[in-house]
Amino acid sequence: MQNCQGNGRPDKDYENWRWKPDQCDLPRFDARKFLQLMQGKTLAFIGDSVARNQMESLLCILWQVEAPRNRGNRHMQRWFFHSTGTAIIRIWSSWLVHHTRDPIEDAPMGIDKLHLDVPDEFFMEHIPKFDVVVLSSGHWFAKQSVYVLNGTVVGWQLWRPPGRSQKMAVDNMAAYGISVETALTAMAKHPNYTGLTIVRSYSPDHYEGGAWNTGGSCTGKVEPAAQVVRNGFTDGMHRRQVSSFRRAVEKTTGASKFKLMDITEGFGYRHDGHPGPYRSPDPNKITWRGPDGRPPSQDCLHWCMPGPVDTWNELVLEILRREFDSP
Repeated sequence: MQNCQGNGRPDKDYENWRWKPDQCDLPRFDARKFLQLMQGKTLAFIGDSVARNQMESLLCILWQVEAPRNRGNRHMQRWFFHSTGTAIIRIWSSWLVHHTRDPIEDAPMGIDKLHLDVPDEFFMEHIPKFDVVVLSSGHWFAKQSVYVLNGTVVGWQLWRPPGRSQKMAVDNMAAYGISVETALTAMAKHPNYTGLTIVRSYSPDHYEGGAWNTGGSCTGKVEPAAQVVRNGFTDGMHRRQVSSFRRAVEKTTGASKFKLMDITEGFGYRHDGHPGPYRSPDPNKITWRGPDGRPPSQDCLHWCMPGPVDTWNELVLEILRREFDSP
């Protein structure tokens, strides 16, 4: 769905713009160097579909030097590079915390209940096996869900308890911050996790004229914005994530390390880098606005490959150089 050229996108400039950080250079990704640094090690992407987007970007780049073997299953994707014994893993964890659809208080069966103070037990079970973890989360907090703390409903999104008039204590931004702190604190205190955790900051979307489910569009964006595209929700989610990261790191008791990879503002410029309407190989898909001006269904959240998302993996490689490369 992120193969924009394969899906018929006619322009290509979005592939060639590169991020130039202030006061330093960011080298192009060196696939052989990555596999050398990760020899005998495992890197796991944990989180939502944007985590999958970044993982697939990394695999596409590494595939240029070696085709990996797929050794995964429906619970955990696993790609193995034989030459160096490097494994790339992906674990799906939409919210990074425990969730259930069972009824609780007024919230009926079928609605996702997020236990914000309990980390996702599936990925926590596996993290001692990982040398590097890249975390991605946040966008599922725009979906319908109920927030639970200490077994009590404290907030909700796109649902409201019948007959309840009082204001909720925790909205979706606050819930996101709590979930990040819960997951990272559990990792920081895990006695058997000694790996490096890279927290990739909140990925900005660029829907205009509506949200992902209300007709939002990025059709026609073919070059980066001249000024960063600001979004109040993105800014709020980013602030919550960063402050939660800092609080969790202060609680570190184990041997693990934590790095914040802050891409949010830099990628606020890249409204050109999303698939937009080019998210399907269907040759009959509609890619233009209708007579009434309404845009076609599109994706202004994920990132084209190749495209801006590849930069995230260049940043990951730079972090690995500093962590694992011999002086």
